[in-house]
Amino acid sequence: MTIDTTEFRAWRVEETDAGFVGRERTLRIADLPDGEVLVRVAHSSLNYKDALSASGNRGVTRQYPHTPGIDAAGEVVASSVDAVTVGRPEIVTGYDLGMNTDGGFGEYIRVPASWCVPMPSGWDSRTAMVYGTAGLTAGLCVRKLLRMGAAPEQGRVAVTGASGAVGSVAVELLAKLGFEVVAISGKADHADQLRQLGATEVMGRDALAEDRKPLLKPEFANAVDTVGGVPLAELLKRIQPGGSVSICGLVAGPQLPTSVFPFILRGINLLGVDSVDIPLAEKAEIWEKLAGPWACPGIEASARDIGRSQLDECLKAFLAGASAGKRVLDHALD
Repeated sequence: MTIDTTEFRAWRVEETDAGFVGRERTLRIADLPDGEVLVRVAHSSLNYKDALSASGNRGVTRQYPHTPGIDAAGEVVASSVDAVTVGRPEIVTGYDLGMNTDGGFGEYIRVPASWCVPMPSGWDSRTAMVYGTAGLTAGLCVRKLLRMGAAPEQGRVAVTGASGAVGSVAVELLAKLGFEVVAISGKADHADQLRQLGATEVMGRDALAEDRKPLLKPEFANAVDTVGGVPLAELLKRIQPGGSVSICGLVAGPQLPTSVFPFILRGINLLGVDSVDIPLAEKAEIWEKLAGPWACPGIEASARDIGRSQLDECLKAFLAGASAGKRVLDHALD
């Protein structure tokens, strides 16, 4: 049997008369797109973008049937380039993986070599996927704050969407770096977990309720925002002069209904964070930090493993705003 005829299982989204439906399918490696590197995926990670792809959102995925999964970690089984060797464990996140290129919800992926990052020393594929794109994004957000001069002595740091995958990593990482972290979350039942991750205070979503005033009393030195929309606009009004906010999400909406006042009267810095198309070296830098001095043991301990049969339920929870904590897809469970 040649490698192209090898069969594998994948969670495949198809368009049907009843809408978009995800189910397990048997595929062949020959069905995968062209690419320089073939990876046997051991673990993947669940993200909001995967939920959008699974729901038929054509802003994420143009053509179906499709295998979502914007994260993947596993072992290289074939490579046509010297830079990526057979047998080496790799992490693949972002770029087009899981969007229009079949992703980590299948047991194999085939991708360009330029998408692959060697697994950091001391990690395995599961640990890498405990962090996944969410952990990478949180790390990038924190790094931007640090590069802007954020320091614990400046005052409290807010994290919005704190019970989500990105927010929870940001909470633990900032606390580990010595910051006083205020976690803002719409899930009151997760307050204890957020405190265990290092938050000194937990606020509800109403803490950022819409207020018509262009500026409010400064409460936070800096912040990580994962939700966008009105909460981000209200957060900006509460940042101390010269402070910074790293932004990376839009679950509360893509529009930013704000004024120029936080920027021209307080010198606030709004820092956009992209984790998809950034240079490979930047991804590798954050992975190495998370595998070393930025490790988040609380996040690692709380992650829950699921099999492909549980994907549909978990992805729908994302869209319903009912997801919290980290879910790791383990292909061995099915």
